[in-house]
Amino acid sequence: MRLMAGAGRAFCDQVTRRSFLQIGSLAVGGLTLPQLLQADQQRVGRSSHKAVIMVYLSGGMSHQDTFDLKTNAPAEIRGEFSPIASAIPGIDVCELLPKLASVMDRCAVIRSVVGQRDEHSSFQSLTGYTMRETERNQYPNFGSVVSKVKGPTDPLMPPFVDLFPTMQHRPYNSAGAGYLGSQYNQVRADGEDLASMKLRYIESVKFTDRQKLLAGLDSFRHLADRGGMNDLDESYRRAFEVLTSSKLMEAMDVEKEDPRSRARYAQGSSKHQGDGGPLWNDQLLVARRLIEAGVRVVTVAYGFWDTHGNNFGHLKSNLPVVDAGLSALVEDIHERGLADDVTLVVWGEFGRTPKINKDAGRDHWAPVQAALLSGGGMKMGQVIGSTDKTGAYAENRPVHYRDVLATIYHNLGIDSHQFVRSFGDRPVAILDEDARPIRELIG
Repeated sequence: MRLMAGAGRAFCDQVTRRSFLQIGSLAVGGLTLPQLLQADQQRVGRSSHKAVIMVYLSGGMSHQDTFDLKTNAPAEIRGEFSPIASAIPGIDVCELLPKLASVMDRCAVIRSVVGQRDEHSSFQSLTGYTMRETERNQYPNFGSVVSKVKGPTDPLMPPFVDLFPTMQHRPYNSAGAGYLGSQYNQVRADGEDLASMKLRYIESVKFTDRQKLLAGLDSFRHLADRGGMNDLDESYRRAFEVLTSSKLMEAMDVEKEDPRSRARYAQGSSKHQGDGGPLWNDQLLVARRLIEAGVRVVTVAYGFWDTHGNNFGHLKSNLPVVDAGLSALVEDIHERGLADDVTLVVWGEFGRTPKINKDAGRDHWAPVQAALLSGGGMKMGQVIGSTDKTGAYAENRPVHYRDVLATIYHNLGIDSHQFVRSFGDRPVAILDEDARPIRELIG
């Protein structure tokens, strides 16, 4: 398993100063594990394990060349690819997606997602608001909302794991907990969050020394605050259990997967594409393993789709990898008995222009995009909405992108209009009043 180590000055035991401080304070994802565990300990085990895997297509994939082909449009719009029949009679997809075509009866495609702005960021997909709105109002990542409302399913597993690597274009990177407070931040698989948890790199005697250091810090805190420490002490004990448990790291280790299962995913590379994410199917397999281990939300940044030039060459290279990875994940969700509980959502920040430009590319197109969904107990085997003859605008049944998030919350047993308390104890609605679960999916 590949884990990125953070930069920093190393001590003689090869632990960076930052890692030492993280382990000493048990900081993970911008939060202290004792605080997280103390805040959530009352909720563990109270709700069923509904979960979601969100796959974010950084850069915006061309909907006209994947799930909404326009074969009768003029050549400058139609593109190079032909449609093939899917498992749903009358519904075609791109010829480069034969495996996804075969499982389309286990999927739903929304061809009419609207409402997004022309901005290269993950914020709209992850928070339901634009980057500027998110930064101004500190809107939280949906995974952080789930963490606060539902809490962990297991005291040794975080509720929200973010598999986004650190991408060169900073707005592609995922938002944190915002107004909910850092205790509901995700555990990130990039950098030192997980590196600091992977204690096989630290000899037990060194970790014992850190326990002694923490005990000294605890004594200082006792002097500073005589009240309410019993619960905190218990939280520290449980935090050490998390750090010394191998459950999270084993879930992320694809080497432990059945070789036949892993072979279905085994394509792609950990190398970043452009200034976006890697097209790496191991991430999809890790996401499924994390969900089975008890995580509620896993987010994945998948490939790079900002195809202003050479759109068709890029898709010829990338779509077979997508076909293998997403079809394997859909099959796993259904064959492993997860289809009623695990929601899969695949989408980006917008679609691409109907007209092919002079560089054989498609430019940004915010008016409409397509999204692929599966599982979650939803009604599968359908296409929702349609676009006009050039794929430029929603023609029938426009679906606002916040409705996709409202559907995710619904599948997790959360009312997207309910209020949550900010870290300043202010009641805030999760989503705007006009956001509604997609009726065709939930009945």
